[in-house]
Amino acid sequence: MSDLLKDRARELDAADGLGKHREKFALDAGTVYLDGNSLGALPAHVPARMADVITREWGELRIRSWDESGWWTAPERIGDRIAPIVGAAPGQIVVGDSTSVNVFKAVVAAARLNGDGRDEILVDATTFPTDGYIAESAARMTGHAIVPCDPADMAAAVSGRTAAALVNHVDYRTGRLQDLPGITAALHGAGALAVWDLCHSAGALPVGLDAHGVDLAVGCTYKYLNGGPGSPAYLYVAERHQAGFDSPLPGWNSHADPFAMTPGYAAAAGALKGRVGTPDILSMLALEAALDVWDGVGIEDVRAKSLALTDFFLECVRAYAPAGRVESATPEEHGERGSQVALRCAEAPAVMAELIRRGVVGDLRRPDVLRFGFTPLYVGFADAERAARVLAEVLTDLAG
Repeated sequence: MSDLLKDRARELDAADGLGKHREKFALDAGTVYLDGNSLGALPAHVPARMADVITREWGELRIRSWDESGWWTAPERIGDRIAPIVGAAPGQIVVGDSTSVNVFKAVVAAARLNGDGRDEILVDATTFPTDGYIAESAARMTGHAIVPCDPADMAAAVSGRTAAALVNHVDYRTGRLQDLPGITAALHGAGALAVWDLCHSAGALPVGLDAHGVDLAVGCTYKYLNGGPGSPAYLYVAERHQAGFDSPLPGWNSHADPFAMTPGYAAAAGALKGRVGTPDILSMLALEAALDVWDGVGIEDVRAKSLALTDFFLECVRAYAPAGRVESATPEEHGERGSQVALRCAEAPAVMAELIRRGVVGDLRRPDVLRFGFTPLYVGFADAERAARVLAEVLTDLAG
């Protein structure tokens, strides 16, 4: 069986139209990197770009670079580069701050946009913890009550009291893909706004923000967008909401005339309202360079390979792993799966530590989840086969 699966992996890699993109990343042959859903791999050209930013733009041009090197316009310029990856028209995404800060902006703004007579905010009960913490604070600030809700039950839970809902597009533990079109439509049917967290979907699958009428969205850039550790997040504000968007963080960078330095605040037009303070230029420009790997790449092709990779990995796990030692927590249905596979395993901490020692890098979600992220631009089918084979070896050795 091992030889058959290895042969199939070679055939699949040979036919893979996205396989050529792997050479754009700094990856070593001895490691299978399946943690791009936590930190994307380094695009190989980024160090040279950052050397130029540091030595010439900062070192030689210094303050002139805000104008001459385009530093000042980077948040909206880079936002427009992310836009097609998440299905948004230009002028609706601004880059800057962390995901947590942007969740705060989005939830407070949604409550303010839709606050008349509505006193509840629905929150994905399975959400990443920070989203929940931020939503609770935003609710206290705006006088709303938080109502935790499983995304599958949101259509039934939404009511005339609901101002907005905050939902994760892909569950960070299990890799379950939530029904963004259906949930958004259900929220709108009750007069509520939809705020989506795209951290585990942007760059892995089509999102369709404009097509599905999403109101606000946030996402990080250091996972499938490969922007680097701590790279700035982004905020999407649908064009129809931009006039009424009222950010709870009105910084000088979002002022209509930032260098007037007036005591009164007058908001800039459009998505620029989402800016706050001076952007982190080094991380911002590393992200901008990293996005070059998306040139000529279709997100539909990325999705097709993602599903093929995760299907093949699960097939290999079933073929190789000792019976009863691991169980998939990731949905089998393609329409319910993101771009990761989560395996429940009683010895998960010890197993993941040994996998990493043997060159298969995934990650652990305590207490019992082994998480493997499949980034189609640089992960191949031979990687998937090797990861499953090494996992089976580790499980066998630990049992012995």
